[in-house]
Amino acid sequence: MVPILVTNWWSPLIRGLLAIVLALVAFTLPGITFGDVVLLFGAYAFIDGVVSLAGAWRAARAHERWGALVFEGVAGIAAAVITVVLPALTALVLVYIVAGWALVTGVLEIAAAIKLRKHIAGEWLLALSGVVSILFGLVAAVVPLAGAFAIAVYLGIYMMFFGTLMVALAFRLRHWHKGSSGSAIPLPTA
Repeated sequence: MVPILVTNWWSPLIRGLLAIVLALVAFTLPGITFGDVVLLFGAYAFIDGVVSLAGAWRAARAHERWGALVFEGVAGIAAAVITVVLPALTALVLVYIVAGWALVTGVLEIAAAIKLRKHIAGEWLLALSGVVSILFGLVAAVVPLAGAFAIAVYLGIYMMFFGTLMVALAFRLRHWHKGSSGSAIPLPTA
């Protein structure tokens, strides 16, 4: 059986492209305000959460594990709701929300990569995106008072790395999916 992540290769592609767009906005708009960063992050976290929940629903229908995807989806939507509903939060609290979200996402991505390795030999892009997420979360938590501009730059750097890795993962998954549906590239078994 092909893992649900392989058949849903479009999910990391959407997440990656949205992250790259957010990174480009953070880098190219010099007048971006902290409020703008808050709203952009909230929008991204919401879309990321919805995509994760959609993946969980498809995984459940395929009788595969879906709990981590639900948890990641709920964490993303919760981060979005808190960010948008309470825009007057101090910068410190927002940084910790972003840092917590990145840490949870990173741990879950590494866990998913470990499970994916049972089906696809040599998979490392998802694990590396998890490591990048954890590193970003740690930097944001350790240096919370760096200011709104620094938060925008940190978020932009993180989103660019994360987005690039997710897009690369999506294309690898698509390639493996095509291989598992009849072409000459077989999926290794665990």
